[in-house]
Amino acid sequence: LLSGVNKYSTAFGRIWLSLVFVFRLLVYVVAAERVWSDDHKDFDCNTRQPGCTNVCFDHFFPVSHIRLWALQLILVTCPSLLVVMHVAYREAKAQQHRAELGDGYRCRYPNPGKKRGGLWWTYLLSLIFKAGVDVVFLYIFYRFYRNYTLPRLVKCQLPPCPNVVDCFISRPTEKTIFTLFMVVTTCICIVLSLVEAAYLIGK
Repeated sequence: LLSGVNKYSTAFGRIWLSLVFVFRLLVYVVAAERVWSDDHKDFDCNTRQPGCTNVCFDHFFPVSHIRLWALQLILVTCPSLLVVMHVAYREAKAQQHRAELGDGYRCRYPNPGKKRGGLWWTYLLSLIFKAGVDVVFLYIFYRFYRNYTLPRLVKCQLPPCPNVVDCFISRPTEKTIFTLFMVVTTCICIVLSLVEAAYLIGK
């Protein structure tokens, strides 16, 4: 996938791919999973009421931060695979016609990777989709984690909690730093996708 996307991308697309691979995928695999591995285990509330801690955790973390990030990475990289598949389809078609009509066949796409016709639309729509996915996830993260920060203390008064309960998040500063890093890299990726779309349309 990496070699295929790199081969058929513009210069902006190659920068985008490097950014996603190094600063998003590798950071996710190497560090981020470990940072959030203790989020439920070390979520402490000053009560022994059965079920209270679980209810409060579910309220403040409706979806695991790390799983949201994983879903975002999957959805962002899928359109690039679609472009590679479109080029492979063109190459297979050209090979099939050459086999049927012989060497005298004049290929419709002498360079299957050249972005024109249907492939141009596929590539452009993949850029718009990638930017759209990143914008949607930025909004989701903002709704779940206000200002993309995690507070040290949260107050919970949901049943079955007997009263207002203080709950403490594990390593909120470290998680906030990783969240902000994710937000910054996502914003750069959005800008790169939009610049590449403008470049593609202009060219």
